[in-house]
Amino acid sequence: MLNVPSQSFPAPSSQQRVASGGRSKVPLKQGRSLMDWIRLTKSGKDLTGLKGRLIEVTEEELKKHNKKDDCWICIRGFVYNVSPYMEYHPGGEDELMRAAGSDGTDLFDQVHRWVNYESMLKECLVGRMAIKPAVPKGMLPKSQVSDALAKEGPSSPSYDWFQTDSLVTIVIYTKQKDINLDSIIVDHQDNSFRAETVIKDYSYIMHVGLSHEVEEDFSVRVVENVGKIEIVLKKKETTSWKRLGHPLENHNSLIPRKDTGLYYRKCQLISKEGVTHDTKLFCLMLPPSAHLQVPIGQHVYLKLTITGTEIVKPYTPVSDFLLSEFKEPVLLNNKYIYFLIKIYPDGLFTPELDHLQIGDSVSLSNPEGNFKTSQFQELEDLFLLAAGTGFTPMVKILNYALTNKPSLRKVKLMFFNKTEDDIIWRSQLEKLAFKDKRFDVEFVLSAPTSEWNGKRGHISPALLSEFLKRSLDKSKVLICICGPTPFTEQGIRLLHELNFSKDEIHSFTA
Repeated sequence: MLNVPSQSFPAPSSQQRVASGGRSKVPLKQGRSLMDWIRLTKSGKDLTGLKGRLIEVTEEELKKHNKKDDCWICIRGFVYNVSPYMEYHPGGEDELMRAAGSDGTDLFDQVHRWVNYESMLKECLVGRMAIKPAVPKGMLPKSQVSDALAKEGPSSPSYDWFQTDSLVTIVIYTKQKDINLDSIIVDHQDNSFRAETVIKDYSYIMHVGLSHEVEEDFSVRVVENVGKIEIVLKKKETTSWKRLGHPLENHNSLIPRKDTGLYYRKCQLISKEGVTHDTKLFCLMLPPSAHLQVPIGQHVYLKLTITGTEIVKPYTPVSDFLLSEFKEPVLLNNKYIYFLIKIYPDGLFTPELDHLQIGDSVSLSNPEGNFKTSQFQELEDLFLLAAGTGFTPMVKILNYALTNKPSLRKVKLMFFNKTEDDIIWRSQLEKLAFKDKRFDVEFVLSAPTSEWNGKRGHISPALLSEFLKRSLDKSKVLICICGPTPFTEQGIRLLHELNFSKDEIHSFTA
């Protein structure tokens, strides 16, 4: 019996890559959209050519199927006939052909680890590879991970628990001093309790089936100077627990973050309001049974089931208002997560999101991303380049930088849009520039009206060389850039031509 992968998203090592590159989309023929592909997979047509049979595939057999009209690709030990999908692939046929007749796992992880291939290609499943590697690439036994961490200084985390008549306190000893409330993600549903602690590039996971019932709400406290995390659960009954519970998946394990996968919880849509003619501010509320704070510069995935297929998109949370006295929400407000999302009328995901009613549910993942606030250390000049909704990572960066970094002399945003109506939070940005003299914003429009007196055009050497002037000759600089892939790629290329180093540039994937 072959073990067919489930439709659950994402795959075990799913993670979106936030890097300087990205894949370019190619124009698709009419009738070749994602929705058209979903319809085809549900039509009953034999997309594998095997009439429903699943087979074991040898390396020799896989190599034979390396042409556009006969293309098999292996991803994480499972083989798919992707020939029918060629014309539907947003990255183009050539991108798929790079893995034709071979194991495309590494290539897949480099380009779009987060894509729900198991659901998208379910009807294209040929079978699995006849020989599976003993240890999947990237996965380390706990002892090896501990050794890897030990070389960097820290020791492997551990946990303990104790109880009173009414409470159970779980204590995680991270043995790190840079742990805060952003570092810990807690979920409990029914009797399942899961805590994931992010330690550098690893996750320490504690996952147990509790031996008794607890209330939905709980509290989390971090003692930062010793790296201790305390999670206090409320017992439903004043019974003495003989044990905390039984171990579940990955319990008491230390795993590279890229291999942990994403864990989802259902959030409730609380509000949505128009910001521009095509962009809305969505507010989601975490369930009482979850603790999650998205670190600055990181993103999450929102997941909806559309016509029976799980569709996932990455979004960067924002503050609810740019001028919130430069303070992040506190206490109860940590239960709310805000998103600025552009609605594409012909898209698949955003219209569905926009059609949700207040009170409906959306699944939200753990945070991901590689931005570190340590990049602000002794920073003197911060330059932000954003196009369209590429503005979203800049919201919290602006708040954090202007609030917490007195060393900053200059913070500048160059915001690219098509028309004046497309500019998100224009009045708030202008008020912020008036309120804090270190901040300045420049709007650049590619299709302005004749009345527009500001800058025009697209990202260019002329615009950047004038904009990116240091406050001092050798001041410490960070440039953050986010927008559509062509914008980001061109921007990074121009920044290198202007002699900014790789360490001075951080790009986000829009």
